[in-house]
Amino acid sequence: MRAVSAPRPQSSEAGSASERELRLRRARPVIALAAVAFAIGVIFGAMRHSSPALDLADRFVSAWTTSDYATMYEKIDSSSQRALSPGAFASEYEAAARTATATKIALAGSPRSASDGSVVVPVRVSTRLFGTLRSSVRLRIVADTQGHRIAWSRSLLFPGLQPGESLTRNTVLPTRAALLASDGSVLAAGPAVSAGTRESPLGAAADGVIGHVGPIPSSRLAELEAQGVPSDAIVGVSGLEGALDDRLRGAPGGELLAGERVLASVPAKPAAPIHTSIVPAVQRAAATVLGGQLGGVVALEPSSGRILAVDGLGIDDLQPPGSTFKMVTVSGVLTAGIAGEHTNFPYATYTTLDGVKLENAGGESCGGSLALSFAVSCNSVFAPLGVKLGAERLVATAERFGFNHPPGVPGAVESTIPSASQIQGELALGSSAIGQGQVQASALQMAIVAATIADGGRRPTPTFSAQEGATPPAATVIDPSVAKTVRRLMIGVVREGTGTAAAIPGVVVAGKTGTAELGLPRCQSKGEQSSGKSESGSSEEANGTGSGGEQTKGSSESECSTGSNDPRNTDAWFAAFAPALHPKIVVGVMLVKDGAGGEAAAPVARQVLEAGLR
Repeated sequence: MRAVSAPRPQSSEAGSASERELRLRRARPVIALAAVAFAIGVIFGAMRHSSPALDLADRFVSAWTTSDYATMYEKIDSSSQRALSPGAFASEYEAAARTATATKIALAGSPRSASDGSVVVPVRVSTRLFGTLRSSVRLRIVADTQGHRIAWSRSLLFPGLQPGESLTRNTVLPTRAALLASDGSVLAAGPAVSAGTRESPLGAAADGVIGHVGPIPSSRLAELEAQGVPSDAIVGVSGLEGALDDRLRGAPGGELLAGERVLASVPAKPAAPIHTSIVPAVQRAAATVLGGQLGGVVALEPSSGRILAVDGLGIDDLQPPGSTFKMVTVSGVLTAGIAGEHTNFPYATYTTLDGVKLENAGGESCGGSLALSFAVSCNSVFAPLGVKLGAERLVATAERFGFNHPPGVPGAVESTIPSASQIQGELALGSSAIGQGQVQASALQMAIVAATIADGGRRPTPTFSAQEGATPPAATVIDPSVAKTVRRLMIGVVREGTGTAAAIPGVVVAGKTGTAELGLPRCQSKGEQSSGKSESGSSEEANGTGSGGEQTKGSSESECSTGSNDPRNTDAWFAAFAPALHPKIVVGVMLVKDGAGGEAAAPVARQVLEAGLR
């Protein structure tokens, strides 16, 4: 009898596959239903978030976040557009932002429909004064001839406003911070409640550096209102009060109002006293010696650039610097190797440039070594040296010393020299080299030039701060060996040249005089009299400077008189530092229409130097 084999059992792998297929067949209807439900949800969700009303509201507020007022204007209803021009619309929003001190508005959520049919858009507003405000914009959408539009009203000028409310602000400034001198003593203190000068223990001697407070200048009104400053506030308008106004005012305090409702409030925060670099003894000396003269005095520390004193027009007025500019010219000449300290030049009473004679003062004959020519400020040597140096190198040297660049002190004017392409011809170039033509400088700038020489060719950035490291490190603008040579030349000016009136017993002083010609030359030629005046007050044909070989006369086939014997026809300049080998103080002096630099400005500088050295 044949045995019958038992059926072979299925493998476990085959059984598992069958079970998976069975489960999959059972799950397919459920998966299909879920997919349909998901698709329906997506469709309805998309329909809900892309409705015309929500989409319009989103675009309006999104444009607001980038200050795109033109796009916002396009979205408002026709009647509002007829009542308000695009420019007026933008102005309304800008004014509201200034009132709130707003700097940024951002979406804080998605638009949603409200029960009354309007659209509510959550937003977040960043402000300078009131911090971050969280609110919402409620927009009513209407059908217009142009489609769906936003029914606009002034309640939409700022988030949180309700119909009929307007946005206003009540703010006040805290008591103005005190100004302190370098030794911590008070320069100026007390509230700024009316136009004028705040109280100072130095009295009138501090006026020239402290400056004045007064009503907000129209040019700053929009800027300060946007910071929360009341439009009728008293702020700094000149001197240190003006230069440091942002730090002296402190933070305003007050309320932001929607009609009668307070949207936000903040207390006023007074600023800390400001410690300045002003040295009372030097400031008092500068003010006393300048007196009521029209001009300016600046004293600074050469190594740091810290300003020790300012009086009169020290930082905020420009005049042709005359022969003090020869510090720049001779630096360029030495750097280029055109001449050295002991290079000799022929004695002459004039030089001829472009066929025009430039005569030394009173027809004086000067020349000899470069050192002697610098000491007596001989134009018949330095005007031709400027021509040899060339416009490009002359201008580049001046710019390294700081010309054509902001000086870095708030309220200080920028000293200028024309571009090389604008200095055409030998006469214009020679005149520029002796600080005439269109060269313009402040007393601060010429003090910076002298400070650069004093500090071995490193030009400091001036500052009113008493703190160490308040300005960038000084940049080397000329080689130290060149600065050393120029320093020797400047010592010669005070020892034996045009600046002997600046000499201090027992102290080696280095300096440079300048007498800038302002008058009209009167020239008689072929029986006809002619004259010309440039914008700076110098002749278009003959630009000269003042005493000690600094004054010049110009002529070709004519006899010309500059009128430089009249003190009212010249600015007197002097720039100096002491002690010459280890400088502690640099002084720049500019006296408007007051004669020769060696006679008028050098004694002023000496007294300020003495105060600084004490």
